[in-house]
Amino acid sequence: MPFNRMLSPLVPHTTSRGAISVGPHAVPPSSPTPLALHSSQRQHRENRSMTDAPLFQDVIRKRRSVRKFEPGRSVGRDLLERIVDCGRWAPSGANVQCWDIVVVDDPAMREKVLAVFLRQAQRLVDHAKGFPAVKKTYLANTVAIILVLGDPRWKVCFPQATSPEFDAEYRDNNEAIFYCSLGAAIQNIQLGVTAEGLTSAWLSGGGEAETNRELAEVLGYPEWMTAFGTIPIGYPAVDQDRRYRRPLKQLLHWNGYQPAQYRRHAQVDFYESTLRPFAMYRDQESMDTWPDRDEMLGEWTDAFTGPVSNPAQSIESEADFSHPRVIGQATKRRRS
Repeated sequence: MPFNRMLSPLVPHTTSRGAISVGPHAVPPSSPTPLALHSSQRQHRENRSMTDAPLFQDVIRKRRSVRKFEPGRSVGRDLLERIVDCGRWAPSGANVQCWDIVVVDDPAMREKVLAVFLRQAQRLVDHAKGFPAVKKTYLANTVAIILVLGDPRWKVCFPQATSPEFDAEYRDNNEAIFYCSLGAAIQNIQLGVTAEGLTSAWLSGGGEAETNRELAEVLGYPEWMTAFGTIPIGYPAVDQDRRYRRPLKQLLHWNGYQPAQYRRHAQVDFYESTLRPFAMYRDQESMDTWPDRDEMLGEWTDAFTGPVSNPAQSIESEADFSHPRVIGQATKRRRS
């Protein structure tokens, strides 16, 4: 096709009725031209972004994992549907939307789900010693419990290897696509909860085989689906301050990975063996504000609070972190 004919549908012209047309779209002569409309729409989007971005960032910063809810509260299903709809708009690999979402708002059914998680919490105490788990009794005070089920059948829609030497590579990446898709839906739901003025937590225990089997029996979903995300929601009994977050300068890498921001193996060991329960549950965003900062962090103070965590800028070889490597507070409890 000649170049000028390719462009011709985009050239404005007057129709027999006096409208100005660009391609298949026509507008009255008194209206702005499509090019002006495009500019106006772009300006509108830019203006909205200037006002919407701070609001959205505020929602993100207000999201908390809260485990103390006001008892005796309730919400309407229209609000719960708006929250679930946030999950519906999450991105997913190949747009498969590999989730189903169960909302438990019936008190009798909630008690059954609570019983499952009470047993799950006790298994953590008995068989995952050292992990700073909490009891799940707070589920009794939720206005609803949302469970995000992952449907593994949809992984077949992700890239599949046609060469044997790439089979493991694509299979492993398909698992990652599946879990990332579910994580996006769960995060969207949690942000929707926050935007509605409620609060939530993210329980991953439903992903344990025994817990999932019990949940499937209670809720009636196929056992080969998995409740990767259980989100109790309610009104917070107390205002929840921010949890610890790494300094932005430590995790942000411009135009390539910066070795000075690498966290060394020993830092991971220290966090797992000693620091974890405090970083999980203390109500300060920065460890710099801990009154016992120097006592708690010791030689790791700069690594956790400064602009860089690895001044030497050396990168270590990969190590086995499938099990705890250092005997600290958590490991001692685990072995007791």
